[in-house]
Amino acid sequence: MKATPRKPLGVGIIGGGFIARFHIRSWTGVRDADIMGIFDPDKKRAEEACALVKSLGVGEAKPYASITAMAADPRIQALWICAPNYTRGAVMEEIARAVTAGQAELVGVTCEKPLGRNVKEAKAMLALVKKAGLLDGYLENQVFSPPVTRGKSIIWARGAAISGPPYLARAAEEHSGPHMPWFWEGTLQGGGVLNDMMCHSVEEARFMLTPPGAPREVLTPVSVTAYANCLKWQEPKYAAILAKNSGGKTDYLKRPSEDFARSLVEFRNADGKILVVETSTSWCYVGAGLRLSMELLGPEYALQINSLDAGLKVFFSREVKGKAGEDLVEKQNAEIGLMPVVSDEAVEYGYVDENRHMVQSFLKGVRPEENFSDGLAVTELLMAAYMSAETGKTVPFRPRGLDNFVPAVAQGTWNPKR
Repeated sequence: MKATPRKPLGVGIIGGGFIARFHIRSWTGVRDADIMGIFDPDKKRAEEACALVKSLGVGEAKPYASITAMAADPRIQALWICAPNYTRGAVMEEIARAVTAGQAELVGVTCEKPLGRNVKEAKAMLALVKKAGLLDGYLENQVFSPPVTRGKSIIWARGAAISGPPYLARAAEEHSGPHMPWFWEGTLQGGGVLNDMMCHSVEEARFMLTPPGAPREVLTPVSVTAYANCLKWQEPKYAAILAKNSGGKTDYLKRPSEDFARSLVEFRNADGKILVVETSTSWCYVGAGLRLSMELLGPEYALQINSLDAGLKVFFSREVKGKAGEDLVEKQNAEIGLMPVVSDEAVEYGYVDENRHMVQSFLKGVRPEENFSDGLAVTELLMAAYMSAETGKTVPFRPRGLDNFVPAVAQGTWNPKR
């Protein structure tokens, strides 16, 4: 049953790990909503996330024994799905069941990327949210990043208005690898770096090429060309690190996931012109930390963004021997030398504006601009990219068999050294 929106919006978060805590920290910049609950199968993790909520003064969160129990609490009107990829289908099923059975009254639900590990799963998520009659938001933070939104606004208002629309968008996301062991498992995560991070790059670039105020559907996919490989983590030295971190479960010698992937996606705009999206993603980049870079090119202009071109930098000599951490930048790789500092990652990466948009959309009773339909569209492009990488050929869009396609890496059968 759909609830009537009210202020402040009571929010429950499903998952208490890394990404959930990013959202919690972002909430200091979100108005008209309080985080009132956390569900995580790990009780300790849920309690720690609740303590973080209270320490930041962004709600009176308490842990719940189940998703249904949290959804049924009248204090909570919207749910944020931040659970692992392999659980999201079951999570959405439980939410829809609670709502349709009259056990819960909710306004809406959001889901972290990717919406599904394949097209079939993403379509099921969209069907379930429609069945429950809920508003839906797809949590793609990069399209809400201030440099991206401000840059797009300037480029389209000045460059595109005078010399013509942009025709090429580049996006790259690179770091040294995920935090949790399950992320490295293709069968659990749904793939490797292509599924994990190209979802960001494809959607950010698609957003930049879309005229302001126009629906994303004005760009029609034409073809996808992709490449994937395991360049670093299948080497014995590094495969041993993954095996140790996972208690022996992760075997990249026999069952790797791609740690590097590229794609080129052709779109056709409303005027019939071809536009190009070029993406690059990597789990084998060793630099200061997470690096996001974007470009937008048009007839007489260019836009460039690099998250490591920070306004703040610090230097520590080799005499400063501190504890390893990520207090300067996400996926930090060093504690000494000249290093960039991202002052507020929740703001810079788009989490604050993303959550503000979702909250305000739910309060107004309207579907967010970034929603499950966008999540499905991204999944379709990613699966076409896997098809191209596996065959070594350009794939015309929409390829036959896309709805039931599962990448070899997600089946645990992909091995570039075999």
